[in-house]
Amino acid sequence: MTTLYVQRCLTALAIVLLPLPLMAQGQVRILQSNAAGDRVHIIDPVTNTVVGEIPGIEAAHGVTASPDGSRIYVSNEADDTLDVADTKTRTVIKKIPLSGHPNNISITPDGRKVYVGIRQAVGNNPGVADVIDTATLTKVKSVRTEGPVHNLYVTPDGKNVVAGEAGGEGHVSVLDTQTDAPSWNIKLGEGIRPMAMSKNPDGSTHLLFVQIGDYNGFVVVDFQARKEVTRITLPHLASGRIPLIAGSSESHGMAVTADQKILVVNSRLNNALYSYSLPDLKLVGRADLSGRGAAWVTLTPDGKRAYVADPVGNQTLVVDIPTMKEVAKIKVGQVPKRNYTMVIPSRTSTN
Repeated sequence: MTTLYVQRCLTALAIVLLPLPLMAQGQVRILQSNAAGDRVHIIDPVTNTVVGEIPGIEAAHGVTASPDGSRIYVSNEADDTLDVADTKTRTVIKKIPLSGHPNNISITPDGRKVYVGIRQAVGNNPGVADVIDTATLTKVKSVRTEGPVHNLYVTPDGKNVVAGEAGGEGHVSVLDTQTDAPSWNIKLGEGIRPMAMSKNPDGSTHLLFVQIGDYNGFVVVDFQARKEVTRITLPHLASGRIPLIAGSSESHGMAVTADQKILVVNSRLNNALYSYSLPDLKLVGRADLSGRGAAWVTLTPDGKRAYVADPVGNQTLVVDIPTMKEVAKIKVGQVPKRNYTMVIPSRTSTN
């Protein structure tokens, strides 16, 4: 082993172990949970390398972060808790007991509440979304939904939560975040998978995009009209490519760019990421992925890069959105699924 090789290895190790705040002044981080592992990986989208890990979270499902970047929240399927980690120390500081088995989570824009989807009936309720007060780090309420919740999101304006039923008739329950009470719901016929939203110029929610059941595509819901307006089937496989799976969750993972111009959509079946223009929803691009499945996607704030979780290859794939080309692959933990883009403001960073 050469001296130069040893020096390079030590340099790479130092980069990975460098405390996060020293590397994250006003920077973006991609948080990647691992459904069959015991930690969350922290990715630097500039270098596309893992720069930290949060250990001790068995079967991590949903992941999000506080707006100031000081805390990371993860739903723990092994313990039925919402685990709270300190970003600087990368350690779990609190485990908040939940009403039942958790799935996806979402935080309000002001950071005051985290909503947790509970994937089972609770008491006399067909399902609930637990409400976590981030000041006290306690569960303060459970809001009734129309079924067990698989995927759950706060709307861009923070006024509502949309909670998707895991199976059954495919209800999307819309909750009011001011009152933490049910507002309205829509039934889409199959279990709700991931969702994404576009917004109007005034910040209100415009369209709700919903992946359902074994449909390789997505449903479009007019949020204000409270009705389905169309369904879009993803393209057939490109020539020479074969499907990876069949059945449930053929399309799993969507996101809208911050400028509201592009919707990106995963296809597990096609092992591809598609891009659609907004608001006209015209297909504008396809990225064929090198992995073995697409389970979730998150975007950088500038809308130029997509990070796609590959749960079979145990990696996160990076796609350049303007060219729709895969540009990197990052090894992470076991069965990566949910991921999230965290922005750490400069004012919270330390030297």
